[in-house]
Amino acid sequence: MPRGHLHLEPKVRQEARLRLLSAKGHLEGVIRMLEGEPYCVDVLKQLKAVQGALDKVGEMVLRSHLEHHVASAALRGEAKEMVDELMEVLKCR
Repeated sequence: MPRGHLHLEPKVRQEARLRLLSAKGHLEGVIRMLEGEPYCVDVLKQLKAVQGALDKVGEMVLRSHLEHHVASAALRGEAKEMVDELMEVLKCR
């Protein structure tokens, strides 16, 4: 099965990029916090922010994949392969 490319509309791609940069900032903050004696809840808040940003970007990529690749796979007779590929990826969550 030929692999496609990441198909994100420019606006969505930019939003994903900004969310990942925000997650990077929060993660760097957690790393800095671990050099000191942070309050547990403060660390948990930062980690939750990172997880939220990553989950949102994952949702954006999944939605785009479903709209642009999976929908057309049925027309090409490749629906089973696409479903199998997604099931394998979703097991990692």
